Amino acid sequence: MEEKVLEILKNVFELDTVDTTCSQQTCEKWDSMGQLNLVVELESEFDISLEPEEIGEMTSFQDIIRILNDKGIKNE
Repeated sequence: MEEKVLEILKNVFELDTVDTTCSQQTCEKWDSMGQLNLVVELESEFDISLEPEEIGEMTSFQDIIRILNDKGIKNE
C-alpha cells in the first residue's frame, strides 16, 4: 500500500522522486487543487470514500497511511 501511495503522490504532484517525508510543507505543488486530485486517485485506487474531516487531515504521506489504515487498508 505504501508504494502505491508514493506512486500516486508522484503522479498527482508531477514529481521526479518522492519519499515518505512528502507533505504539504515539503511539496510546493500540494495545494488545494492537488489535494482534490489526490483524494480522487486514492478513492479510486483503494475503492474507498473519504470523509471531509479525513480529507482535511491528509497533509502528509504519514497522514494518508494512517487514514487508509483506519479505513481497513493494510500495508502488504
